[in-house]
Amino acid sequence: MSSTLFMAFALMLVIEGILPFVAPAAWRETFRRLIQFSDGQIRFVGLTSMIIGLVLLILFS
Repeated sequence: MSSTLFMAFALMLVIEGILPFVAPAAWRETFRRLIQFSDGQIRFVGLTSMIIGLVLLILFS
């Protein structure tokens, strides 16, 4: 179980690194827009992302 969790974390880091590596200008523009969100909006996006990730882990494990 712990090696699966470690592999999932490593894969997440690889996926997060793809956009800034391939398209740094688009990545910068995305973050420029994100910093204009309120704390509630950012928390909602984070919660939604966590729920989707947990559902996918439950469905495929």
